[in-house]
Order: sequence, then C-alpha cells, then structure tokens
Amino acid sequence: MPAPPLLAAGLALSISLSGCAIFKPDSDDGSKPESPPAAAAAPAAAASAPAFVAYRLEIEAPDDLKALLTTYLDLGRFQSSTQEGITRAELDRLAAAAPAQARTLVETEGYFNAEATVERSETPEGLPVIKLVLQVGPRTRVDHWDLQIEGELKKGLDAKDPAARETLERLEDQWPLKLGRPFRQGLWGEAKNETVARLRADGYPAAQWKSTEARVDASTQKASITAVLDSGPLFHLGELRIEGLQRYDEGAIRNLADFGPGTPYTEKRILDFQERLGKLGLFEGVSVEIDPDPAVAAATPVTVRVREQTLQQATFGIGYSDNTGGRFTFEHRHRRPFGFNAQLHNKFELGRDLRSWDADLTSNPTDGQYRNLIATSISRLDSAGAITLNSRVRVGRSLDTEHIERLIFVEVLDSKLTNDTAEQDSRAVSQNYNWVWRDVDSILLPTKGLTASIQAAGGYAINNFASNGPFGRTYGRLTGYWPLGQRWYGQARVEAGGVFAKPDVGIPDALLFRAGGDDSVRGYAYRSLGVIKDGELYGGRFLLTSSIELARPISPRMPSLWWAVFADGGNASDTWGHVNSVYGYGVGLRWRSPVGPLRIDYAHGQAVDENRLHLSVGIAF
Repeated sequence: MPAPPLLAAGLALSISLSGCAIFKPDSDDGSKPESPPAAAAAPAAAASAPAFVAYRLEIEAPDDLKALLTTYLDLGRFQSSTQEGITRAELDRLAAAAPAQARTLVETEGYFNAEATVERSETPEGLPVIKLVLQVGPRTRVDHWDLQIEGELKKGLDAKDPAARETLERLEDQWPLKLGRPFRQGLWGEAKNETVARLRADGYPAAQWKSTEARVDASTQKASITAVLDSGPLFHLGELRIEGLQRYDEGAIRNLADFGPGTPYTEKRILDFQERLGKLGLFEGVSVEIDPDPAVAAATPVTVRVREQTLQQATFGIGYSDNTGGRFTFEHRHRRPFGFNAQLHNKFELGRDLRSWDADLTSNPTDGQYRNLIATSISRLDSAGAITLNSRVRVGRSLDTEHIERLIFVEVLDSKLTNDTAEQDSRAVSQNYNWVWRDVDSILLPTKGLTASIQAAGGYAINNFASNGPFGRTYGRLTGYWPLGQRWYGQARVEAGGVFAKPDVGIPDALLFRAGGDDSVRGYAYRSLGVIKDGELYGGRFLLTSSIELARPISPRMPSLWWAVFADGGNASDTWGHVNSVYGYGVGLRWRSPVGPLRIDYAHGQAVDENRLHLSVGIAF
C-alpha cells in the first residue's frame, strides 16, 4: 500500500492534551520514512482469511478530498478485491477504523476539526455498501512564520552585506507558506525542500536545516512555523580540472569559463558553463561539478568531465518543404581539420528548386569566448519564374551567450538574376552585424517569451543594369509567444526591412526583399511577392509582414499534437509608404516533436484566390 501523504513528507504527528499538534521533521536531510502509520496498516489477518467478500465504498466529502480518501483509505484499497482476502469480520474492522483514518488523512490538508462517520447498507443483490460521510470544518491557516538564518549568511547580514540581504529577501519572497495560506503537509515539506535548494544554488551548497517546527492549534485553526537554516560557508570557485580529453585542445573549455579562482559560486554559473560546453559541438556528453566539502569552500575545485564526439561525422538526409520542394542533403563535419583547433562544416543540398553548397571553418572559442570564422556558399534558386545564382564569402567572428548571439563579418557577394526579359549581374562588398536575442521557456518548443533578430549592413554595390554606389540595409523580426488561459496558446510575429540607397543605384537581388512562403505570408508561393516591373517579379527595397496564430492541443491524451488557426499579411515594395499588403489565412496542425515543431498549414491566399499546403520544420528566428 502506498504511504499516505502524512508520511510522504517525512513528518510525524502528535496531539497534545491542549489540542495542539506539532509537526517536526524525522530527519533534516530530506529522507522519508518507509513504514506506514498504524492507522493505515493493512489488516494482518486478511492474507490468510478463507472467505472473501466484495463491497462498495461511497465517499461524501469535498471534491478536493475525495481522491485522497479513495486512494489512501484501507477501504478504498480493498474495495471489490478478493485477491487480498477480505473477510466479513475484516470488513467490519476496516469500517470501524475508517473514521479515524479519514481524520488523520485530512489533517495533512489542514483540516484538524474534521468529523467522519460510517453508514452501512446493502444493495438489493446483497452487496454491502459502506458510506463514509466527512464534515471537514474550518481549515487551519498559517498565522505566524519565522525563518531564522545561521552560518556565514548570518554574518553577512549582520555586516549589512547587500548580497547577503538580497539572498535572504529572495528566500523569504519565495517561501510558499506565507501568512494566511492553508497549512498543508505537502506544502510544508515543499517549503523546506525548495528553500534549502535555493540557498544551495545561491552559493551555499552545504546549507541544511538545523531545526524546523510547525505548531498547529486545532482549537483556533492557526499554524505557527519556526525554521532555522544553517547556510554553512559561502563557496568560491578554485582551479578548473578537465577529464576525458583525448583529441581536442583544452583551451576550448577554459576559454568558455566566465569565472576564475575566487569567483563566488552559484549553481546558475556552473549550469551556464555546462550549457556553453554542450553547444560547442565537440562533446556528446558534458558534466560540470564542484566539491561541496565545506573544508574547500574558499577555493572549491571545478571538475569538467567530457565524452568526446568522433573526429569526423557525415549525415545524409531526404526532406521536403513547400518553399523549395523535395531535397537530398549531405553534411560533413571535421572537428580538427589539418590539426587546427577549429571545426570544418560542409553542407550540400540538391533539390527541385534549390541547389547549394555551404562551407564554414570556425575556430574554437578564443579569449572572450569569440570564435573566428571563414565561410563561403554557392546557390542556385529557381522561384517565381526567375533563376538566381548567388555566391558569398564571409570573414568575421561570432559570440554566443545565454540569450544573445552576435555575428560580425565582412561579406563579398556575387549575384546573378535571370528571367524572361533581363539578366542582372551585380556585386557588393559590405560590413555586417547580426544580433539574435531569445528569452523563451524553450528554444525548440517555445510557448512563452520573446525572440528578436536584427541585421544591419553597409557597403558598396556594382552592377550591369544601373549605377554603382553605396547602400545601407536593415532587417528586424520580433516574435512573441503567450499562454492564453487553459491549454490555449498565442503567437504573433512582425518583420520589417529596408535597403537605403539612391534610386539609381542597383542593388543585388540577394540583398533585396521578397515575401511569401512558410515563414512569411502563407497562402502564397515562396518568394512570390515583390515588385512587378515589365511583367517580371523582382525583389523590393522594403519589406513589411506580420502574422498572428492561435493554437491548442487537440486532446489531453495527445498533448504534442495541436491544431491552429492563423492569419498573415504583408508584402515587399520599392516605396516604404506604399506597401501593397496581401493577406492569407487558414488552419494547421502542429506536432511538437523532440527535435522541434512540424507544421502543416492549409492556407488561402486572398489576392490570388488560391489555396496552398505548407510544410515546415523548426522555428525561424
């Protein structure tokens, strides 16, 4: 039989003659007793009883207590069970013990004046019916609570250290059992466990409870809480120890550490460091730990254990998207090419509308966590009746932090656009800055938070169809995610971009804007919205699109499968004040898979009066 909640929180209950109950921990290390209380013990003779009986249990009690009683009352466990060997004599004993057992159970929910009675009857078929009637009375609430601190944190508070004061205020603010809250045994155990865990995470990993006491006065329905927390010493980080390296340079690990000897320890600092190492691409497993021994608190060693990835890795793939049709991909990664402390990545894509090769050589993190890069790409895209050939070379550096990604680079671009009436050759040299910010509950499957992407560039364009000259380019995208009530979720997006140059300066098509497709205006083909000149479609100098979506799970049994309704709008134009917006709207399905969302959308493009199916995987930032 599962232990009732009273024991599950690791507390013993005793009632004094004055009508008070005192909750004290059986141990301060969070351990829980295994043996059930006498009131909840299984009947000793039931297992060997020769005659079995069935019966029906009915419980008349507040809804929030019915499940508790049904689960933990012996009458509930043995109901209609012949395997446990319930005799009629044993049933009589269980029915007589049920009121006391019920009162004990509801005391864990703060009801110390409950009254329980048992009524017995039989159905016309002779089946015994046992009805438990529970009157709970008023609920006990917290009338006083006192959190006392000892150890080094107390010394900091006495010295009026701002960091110590901030730590204490955080503990008090997040204490669950505040004044006026119902006193529940589960919440009492939760308050103790969470509070000591927070203090350990805030720099005191040896913190532990010195004493805890909850004194309940059943006559006044008031609970008084006193808890003494010994913080132990404040830990500071010491030397960095690395284990498991065979192929790769340890400098990649040391350069990602944003701390040195003497830095105050926090759990977040260690976890952030571990996350950065995991994103490095060199390891299939990473763990970062400290020694919580108070004897080394002044300089606790930080141990990094890694399992290395293979030196080379190749991946083949087959896929499809509405934007560019079916495709075959091949990727190869070398994690130490020619013995350099860098990673070389090549990706080839062969598809219906897009054929491309992308390659980049990226160094391991240097001082300041920056990574140097050299990248090149060649692509041929067939869309909206035009063929675009682009080749790029980039040289720059990147920096990834917890919420922000930065990329600074110089780019040389060669672009060729061919359609039925023209062939445009153009080149551009530019300085670029890309910035991505995320504050969401999940990178792969966000339901709450914001993401933003900003691009800025300035350069010089040379072409065969217009004047040469300088230009500037900006682009921004903001996406928000919001939970809406019970099981409803909203998503909204707005993006805008502009190219700024004299009207007669020719801009490469790859730097201009088009709209339409999975992550733009659904209901229209990929890159099919732009500027019409002489009957042909070209990119525009300005872009403005937006989207709004409402979704919810189809069924509680399938929480990863959602349905959605959405509406999109926008367009690209050569004049900012005259963006001729078009609109699309429709319905969709979402599968929130472990590797990211799969979206299937059926959209109607209002301007073209056509319906289109969109398939896509992942999130655009």
